[in-house]
Amino acid sequence: MNNSIRVLVVALLTLPAFAAGRVECGTVKSQYMPAPVGYCALLPPGYDAQPTKKFPTLYYLHGLGGDQSFLVSSGGWNLIEEAQRQKKIGEMVVITPDARASFYINSQDGRVRYEDFFIRDLIPQMEKKFRLVSTRSGRAIGGISMGGYGALRFAFKYPHMFSTVAAQMPALLQQLPHGASSAGLMSFIGPAFGRPADEAYWKANTPFVFARTADLHGLKIYFNCGDRDDYGFDAGTREMDKLLTERHVLHEAHIYPGGHDWQFVAAHMEEALAFVSKGLGLK
Repeated sequence: MNNSIRVLVVALLTLPAFAAGRVECGTVKSQYMPAPVGYCALLPPGYDAQPTKKFPTLYYLHGLGGDQSFLVSSGGWNLIEEAQRQKKIGEMVVITPDARASFYINSQDGRVRYEDFFIRDLIPQMEKKFRLVSTRSGRAIGGISMGGYGALRFAFKYPHMFSTVAAQMPALLQQLPHGASSAGLMSFIGPAFGRPADEAYWKANTPFVFARTADLHGLKIYFNCGDRDDYGFDAGTREMDKLLTERHVLHEAHIYPGGHDWQFVAAHMEEALAFVSKGLGLK
């Protein structure tokens, strides 16, 4: 072995291994929910290595059929850690609360007040339990599908609370379609808007309602969707892009090839995370 190769081998063997983060899960009790709500907190390597440091937070919302463990079970946590390892994103705490089929709203029948829970209980309790930056500049929100709907809705309704929002294939429809052809979509939507789904309640709660009137200047906004979305959310994504453009609200919107599935999310997750990281002032 010549000297140059020997030096290279020694250097590789002595490189420090990339420290892994960890996942901590638990439940939150709330007067607004019929039962305790599960959550997982994905803590970056620096969280334990720097015990006095406070970290920015990404509240990352799952889609219908998911729960608080969706990033771990899907491999999304591995994508986040790899992006951190390659320094494509900075270190942040990622919190994934369970939402079942709530669409992250207060349900029409008043039995599940998820919006009240999220804003009034979850965020304050997470900021008390973990070392999180408890100001707007340190909070971001994101999500996929139903969670993308929730993320945009929360960010647009409470722009004073979040600095950045990033949604993938968000469930954007200004109004519900009618007829037999919409049967699959209606089963997707679930019970939060009533049984059968109340179109007026849907219209009153979509992110479009708040996007039309809220002061969104200063909020960093990103969303994407597949051009063959199984539920037609690509049309809603284009409508949101048009609305924000007409209002002269700075944002980043993308229509990429693909459908409504995890493969689409994984293909563009790093881009969305990089947007969040930059919005939080990390990179």
